[in-house]
Amino acid sequence: MSLQHSSVLVVDDEVSLRKTLRASLTASGFAVDEARSGEEALAKVQAQPFDLVLLDINMPGIDGIKACRRMRDITHAGIVMITVRDMDNDKVSALEAGADDYVTKPIRLRELTARLRAVLRRTRLQGAPEPTVVEIGDLKLDLGRRLLWCSQKEVHLSPKEFDLLAFMMKNSGAPLTHLKLLRSVWGPEYGGESEYLRSYIRLLRKKIEKDPANPEYILTEPWLGYRFRNPADGDYSTAAGAR
Repeated sequence: MSLQHSSVLVVDDEVSLRKTLRASLTASGFAVDEARSGEEALAKVQAQPFDLVLLDINMPGIDGIKACRRMRDITHAGIVMITVRDMDNDKVSALEAGADDYVTKPIRLRELTARLRAVLRRTRLQGAPEPTVVEIGDLKLDLGRRLLWCSQKEVHLSPKEFDLLAFMMKNSGAPLTHLKLLRSVWGPEYGGESEYLRSYIRLLRKKIEKDPANPEYILTEPWLGYRFRNPADGDYSTAAGAR
């Protein structure tokens, strides 16, 4: 999917970081605008549409989390939060506020564009009819017949394994918290059964990964949850291996 002509609003109170991101993203084919604060960003989002918002989590005034919550009421743009690398609580808070993904400082352009590309793809697919078959890498999932093939060989899944894999594949590229996975797949009364979820992830990895200890598809987001990786999207450096 081409990034050409996609618009992004870069929101950060650091002038030097805004200039660096603007130059890099413009060179990658984005149309870039800037905002110095959460308040200015909200005004710009209300005044014109953007495909993406790159939003720093730590800003004076309206911080990134509050700005993200307010943006979710007025825009369908993909929102990617900029967080500090070791602040896992910030990452969870960002996703719960409605962010589609996050990147950590120091920001690497290759990783950033991979994240933005994946978010754009997901947001552009929203509202489209749900597919009957999802194909990612060597995996082919038939949602209607509830069948899975891996490298053209049929793989048996339990009903709950199928539901979990289907949810992750339909949200390929997105960071999925333990809470979101449990409530989306098992029901709203679930939320604290992280070890229960990990058991199912281990079972799925044994069935779909060439090397379950070094997974290619189901990546662990430390202390947060998981991310289903499309091999075509390249590597996500913040995601760990099996866990």
